[in-house]
Amino acid sequence: MSEKRQQILILHLSQPDLNSSTVAWALYDGAKPRDEPQMQSGDEDEPPYRSVLDAMRDGWFVIQIPTLPVFLRGGEHETGHLPYEYVLERRVKLHG
Repeated sequence: MSEKRQQILILHLSQPDLNSSTVAWALYDGAKPRDEPQMQSGDEDEPPYRSVLDAMRDGWFVIQIPTLPVFLRGGEHETGHLPYEYVLERRVKLHG
């Protein structure tokens, strides 16, 4: 029996729709050896998946969906965190 580890994928979308475009992402791979670096912000120009729906079709499970933001009158153009963050996970065999 092969040992499995968890991978966590965080996708930030342009809209709350699961099929909208990925604008930022991060991947944490528990199957990588300890001395191998994890993906860092800005490492890649292209997201691993175009949307959450595409990731789901590739075997990822959604474990967290965002709470829709409340935009207060007069604050519509304030900057802050990316509001449409989805957390996904899957189990994979150990690398190597």
